[in-house]
Amino acid sequence: MSWNALHFVRPDALWALLALPLLVAIWWLRRRRSNVWRQTVDAHLLRHLLVGRDRRAWGGVIVLLLGTAIAIVALAGPSWRQVAQPLWQTPSPLVVALDLSSRVTATDLPPSRLLQARAKLATLLRERQGGEIALLVYADDAYTVAPLTDDMANVALYLDALAPDVMPRDGQRADRALETAVKLLQQSGARSGDILLLTDRADADAEQAAASARAQGFVVSVLGLGTPQGAAYRNGEGQIVPARLEEGTLRGVASRGGGRYARIASDDKDLAALDVLTPRVSADDSREGQGRTWRDEGFWLLPPLMLLALFAFRRRGLLVVLVMIAALPMAMPTSAHAAEGTWWQRADQLDQQRLSTGVDAYRKGDFKAAQQQFEGIDTDAGWYNLGNALARQGQYDAAIDAYDRALKAHPGMADAVANRAAVDAARKRRPPQSNDQNNDQKEGKKPPDKPDAGKSQGQGQGKDGDGSPPQDKGEQGQSPPPSSGDPKDGRSQGEKSPQAADSQAQAEADAAQRERMQQAMQRQGKNDGTDKAQGQVSGTPQQREQQQAVEAWMRRVPDDPGSLLRAKFQLENERRKREGR
Repeated sequence: MSWNALHFVRPDALWALLALPLLVAIWWLRRRRSNVWRQTVDAHLLRHLLVGRDRRAWGGVIVLLLGTAIAIVALAGPSWRQVAQPLWQTPSPLVVALDLSSRVTATDLPPSRLLQARAKLATLLRERQGGEIALLVYADDAYTVAPLTDDMANVALYLDALAPDVMPRDGQRADRALETAVKLLQQSGARSGDILLLTDRADADAEQAAASARAQGFVVSVLGLGTPQGAAYRNGEGQIVPARLEEGTLRGVASRGGGRYARIASDDKDLAALDVLTPRVSADDSREGQGRTWRDEGFWLLPPLMLLALFAFRRRGLLVVLVMIAALPMAMPTSAHAAEGTWWQRADQLDQQRLSTGVDAYRKGDFKAAQQQFEGIDTDAGWYNLGNALARQGQYDAAIDAYDRALKAHPGMADAVANRAAVDAARKRRPPQSNDQNNDQKEGKKPPDKPDAGKSQGQGQGKDGDGSPPQDKGEQGQSPPPSSGDPKDGRSQGEKSPQAADSQAQAEADAAQRERMQQAMQRQGKNDGTDKAQGQVSGTPQQREQQQAVEAWMRRVPDDPGSLLRAKFQLENERRKREGR
């Protein structure tokens, strides 16, 4: 311990020491006024009468004052040494450059080099432990697919769209890919980073670009796509030519870039060899991320404070010491975490949360769980979705009651009206089963050949087709009605009675009518119920119609990331041409 290094982490707490003399003065004045002997006995005689009493009183006061002073000093945080403390660590970002020339269509890596590269990138995004990552592709030129981000799922969205046909021109300019990767890293403010190149060959320009990247603090590693034997592929001119893995040139790029080379493998050994699964922290970043802080040594004053508490216990001053000890942990940092629970949510927010959970369960086919979530949500969306869940379980009466409540809360709700009518029709077409039929079915007996057998067949048809509620528009998943020729009563098709044939024809007609109704509902807006399931039922009818129109236009936009990348790269290529690049 060096006395020159002694200082206090919280020196403002030492101002409390100034209160100690004031407390002593107050105690002495009160004691003087409360002493009855001083009021009746002369001062020169009093000292002979009160033998040892002042000494014991002052002893207790000294113990309390000393304990208070020690507690105040401990609160001030005495410190005489520094300890290293990491302030931050910046993991090195990674830029992946994928070759999308026509050579990636070679099949020496079954099913193709491209599919193997996609799978390898998916593994990298899934296994990489933190850090930012970017993705760019190149052929005759390099283009950015996803800038540096720590959201791996955002980069993974584009993997299935990567193909040679999204590139404006065919080619294999690895040097431009490395230059673009360096620009991405510099634009993010990174002074160090990793570049991973996925290709089957490189040239002298690529080696020079790798050396330039290394000189700027970036490491270039290479993952070889293909095999030395190679395979034939069709190039951009339609010619069939061989494509072999040229490991010599790739090792040269990795060597000039200060990185490593590995050939693509079926497991993760190649990524582990390249050391790209764990972001590294450079030496410069590590020094910047380290700091030194003064260590609070106030806890060393606890043992003497506890010893003084023993004396204070006999002097009836334990309460004061306990207060000082209780205040001492205030000097120590305490852990904190965010409170969990739903106590801070309003009732409408809780209903919205339950509604979303029920919708998810409904879409997964767990209608019982969806029913439990929808129950108790006293809104038109809650009752509407509850009716759908009940209808899926065959509880038609309860479903109709739920639809009625939804219509009461939102009169004229088109989805509830349509679904209620379909469920009501399904309920009417389902006659109750007799106990004799149930017993026969349990015993495996064949029902007698009588006109009721046709009804039994129609009944089974109603359960699978008409008996099920309409495919509500709020929960997507419409499926075609089951075949009407599927017998449900054990009778073969060749044994159908005339009544059974009539019942089957009626079931087919009902199924066709139901399909026409579903198509009409789809034309009116397939996802209108989804908006209600999400609780978006506020606003005027004009606002809802406008929102539905916007969503209808959005549904017409094709979900094709490949075409989006193709258009993006084409526009970028035209811009570069205008700039003379």
